[in-house]
Amino acid sequence: MVREKVKVSTRTLQWKCVESRTDSKRLYYGRFILSPLMKGQADTIGIAMRRALLGEIEGTCITRAKSEKIRHEYSTIIGIQESVHEILMNLKEIVLRSNLYGTRNAVICAKGPGYVTAQDIILPPSVEIVDNTQHIASLTEPIDLCIGLQIERNRGYHIKTPNNFHDGSYPIDAVFMPVRNVNHSIHCYGNDNEKQEILFLEIWTNGSLTPKEALHEASRNLIDLFIPFLHAEEENLQLENNQYNVTLPFFPFHDRLAKLRKKKKEIALKYIFIDQSELPPRIYNCLKKSNIHTLLDLLNNSREDLMKIEHFRIEDVKQILGILEKK
Repeated sequence: MVREKVKVSTRTLQWKCVESRTDSKRLYYGRFILSPLMKGQADTIGIAMRRALLGEIEGTCITRAKSEKIRHEYSTIIGIQESVHEILMNLKEIVLRSNLYGTRNAVICAKGPGYVTAQDIILPPSVEIVDNTQHIASLTEPIDLCIGLQIERNRGYHIKTPNNFHDGSYPIDAVFMPVRNVNHSIHCYGNDNEKQEILFLEIWTNGSLTPKEALHEASRNLIDLFIPFLHAEEENLQLENNQYNVTLPFFPFHDRLAKLRKKKKEIALKYIFIDQSELPPRIYNCLKKSNIHTLLDLLNNSREDLMKIEHFRIEDVKQILGILEKK
């Protein structure tokens, strides 16, 4: 555990980690301060950060299990101590770390008698297990247990629906939130005329990322949500004057892009953000991580530039072309 004395600067706004500890492989804790703040600002930031930490950070979970031996969710299998429902609940608790996009497949292959743990999961290269000792099942007889798994990266909490059960495949309630809990508190100091505040943030994570990493990612995601409002005044001024002066460089994707260049004066591409273009989540995340936020940013990049983006494919370029033509 690391502890540091809290020092408050009255000159510039500063943040600092004042306590950090690892309680277990699946429980990290961090306490941070932000100061000095004017009266009321600490509560504004604290509430926004808490919601962003709990709801805007992506996590990786097992979202589906499949086995030909499973008749229904509440059945039992000879030679396995746990019921199918208990095994699914244990799979739900497995903590994973990844940077994958979309879904990936994994598999559990174990032979009894013995214990089946997270270590027995054969994962794709882009996924890691945080705690290999997490229990899945107890095999009491010399039987083979084979379960196919589906792994997904997303955010929030997804509840399974009964009509998704088919062919021995069972969806699992997915808790994608890597942040387990967040508390914020406020300390006030100074006199009534010059009262200032210190914001304290306490963050608990499941081990797939540290509290400091969670704070950084939540802050970045919160800023991304407010980017459209940064240009609101400028956009309104252009709408009033009915002027759309957008200069686009040559964009050598395909001959069809000539049509886009002819239409460049009809729309203000600078103010159309890529999240308004119905892009698939994987393509959207790739573009956002490369600081491509608007359609104008997108048109400023050549095909060769986009192909240098990590996890980007030629099929993605063709899909973007179709979306741009609609715009």
